[in-house]
Amino acid sequence: MTVGPCEGSDENALAHTPRPPYVAVIFTSRLRDNDPDYELTARKMVALARSQPGFLGIESARETLGITVSYWSDEDAARSWKQVYEHLGAQYLGKTRWYEEYRVRIATIVRDYGADKLSDT
Repeated sequence: MTVGPCEGSDENALAHTPRPPYVAVIFTSRLRDNDPDYELTARKMVALARSQPGFLGIESARETLGITVSYWSDEDAARSWKQVYEHLGAQYLGKTRWYEEYRVRIATIVRDYGADKLSDT
């Protein structure tokens, strides 16, 4: 399951981020059970995050292990997102209902490189 779309409408696209530096919030988790409210809440959080000052994009994937990376203009923007009322409610549900275990890591991106839409030629 892909939890949330990146910037734009394609859920499988990579986030389009600016030149570094910027901040990445890396959220890694294992779910307890399949709860339909989880995916709905995750999608709502992605939509809400997009409206926050400093939000740059998001990439997310889930199989047994889920990894979501949200990108922010700076640490203050990432810290502010953590305190948004609706997000606090989702965090509580995650801790008490959805997650077997989780880890949040905050990193400053100093280098960003790659290739867009590689072709098989």
